[in-house]
This record gives sequence, structure tokens and C-alpha cells, in this order.
Amino acid sequence: MLDTQEVYVGRFYGRRELEITPELVRKYSAGTGDWNPRYTGQSEFGAPVAPALILHSEVYRDVSWYLSVFGNLHAKQEWQLFHPIMVGDRVSAVRTIVDRHVKRDREYVVNEVDVFSSEGRLLNRGRTHQSFLVKREDGGAPVVDKDREKRSDRRFDLTEGAVLEKIDGSPREITLEMCQEFSGPQKNYHNDVEQARLLGFPDIVVQGMMSLCFVSEMMTDRFGAGWYVGGRMNVNLVNVLWQGETVTPKAVLREVTTEGSRERASLEVWCEKGDGTKIVVGTASAVLS
Repeated sequence: MLDTQEVYVGRFYGRRELEITPELVRKYSAGTGDWNPRYTGQSEFGAPVAPALILHSEVYRDVSWYLSVFGNLHAKQEWQLFHPIMVGDRVSAVRTIVDRHVKRDREYVVNEVDVFSSEGRLLNRGRTHQSFLVKREDGGAPVVDKDREKRSDRRFDLTEGAVLEKIDGSPREITLEMCQEFSGPQKNYHNDVEQARLLGFPDIVVQGMMSLCFVSEMMTDRFGAGWYVGGRMNVNLVNVLWQGETVTPKAVLREVTTEGSRERASLEVWCEKGDGTKIVVGTASAVLS
């Protein structure tokens, strides 16, 4: 028999039914600064469409799957988008552990969230790779300090290859109010400095999902319906974004390939601070309309 308390591959963490309300969309926009008119007026799909990553943090609705709270980090994120979620839709989200492994001094758990329409259609899938300290032997030093990103091994350069197009998203200064909207209402290390220090961080750690929402905003602006229907993202969260810093999503279009009667654009994507420090690096793709 499996231990009912163990975080094992295959463990199911339940289903939640919810409505995509205008207030949920407003909270998303206030937390990200993304006030796209698609979300409140006409869209490519007729009525208002919700942000593609409207349920970005459903995986964190219940963190009983965490191995520990102290020093945990969001390490990697995958998204697959199959169909838009319209404002007013009722959907259900289910969570399942799909992987667990150890790498160097951290243990990783991968929690998959599948979102379905009321008719049972798969709308999108996210896989969150969360990492945890295996053993803490540093006498209470910060889990991550603000100097780590200055090390040479924390620099991440673009791969070489064809550049068919360069894309720059909108710069965002991360305010305390954004952190509170995005990661609230309860106080935690993503919106309160004292809570951050209790968990081994020197300042508020901006929730990793926020940077991914910036990438999604950039992809939505560039590809529209082709991001909502068939979009993909696979990124690593490589450095910490701290409250008060400014970040910009960017991309280069590397390749266009045939996909049935359509074409798929494949990109290298990242988010960087004002000094060029990258906090997110990876790939994304969308269908060309």
C-alpha cells in the first residue's frame, strides 16, 4: 500500500470547479499590468476572452504536495494551450503528480494541472517543476541572495541560429501592489518581506508565474488566436526577480515549420532585468494565422 501522505508519482490532488468571472480577470490584470482590451471587449473569438494563463497559479491552490516550504523554488514550467477560455465560462481543474526526482542538492516534484471545459474538452495543461532543498547545512544563510545572479554560472546567453524576427514585450516595474494582487490575499513570501525572510530570502520573491504571464502577454500581442489555440511554452526559471525590479519579456523567432494546413512559429523566449540578467529562459511556439 502507498503511504497516503507521500508525494508519489500518480497521486491525485483533486478537482476544482470554478467560473472565470470578470473580477478574476481584473485581478489578473492588476497583478500583471496586462490590460488587454480582448479581456473585456470583442476578441478574435467574439466575446471577451480570458488571458491565456488566467489559471496560472491553480497548482498552488493547495500546497500539501510540497516536500518543505523553506527554500522552495519554482524551477521550470511547461504550458500547452488547446482552446481559449472565455470570460463567464465554467471550467474544472485537476492536479496530478507526474514526476519526482533528485538533482544535485535539490529534489524536484512535477505537478500537472489539466483544465477542462464544462463539456469535458481539454483547454490547457501546465506542468510545474518545483524544487526543494534536500538538506540544509548552511547555518541559516539565505537560500538565495541577491548576489547569486552575478556569478558567471548564472548568466544565460542566447543560442546561435537564424533570427527571423525580434520581439520585445512591455517592460514592467514590479510593485508591491502587483505582488499583493498576484499572490494574495494571504501574506506569503511573494508579497510580504517578513514572510520572505522567515523562509530564507532577503526580500520579496516575485512569484515565478508572473514572469511567465509577461511572456504570454507578449505572445498574445504577436500571435493572437495562434497563441490561444496551439500555443506552447517550456521555460526554466533561472534567477530570482525581486519586488521593485523592472523586467522585460523578449523573443527571437527562429523557425517556421509546416503543421498540417497551418504553420508553426518557434521562438526562443526570455525575461531580463534592466542590467541584462535573465530570470526566465526557454522556448515557445504559436500558430501563424
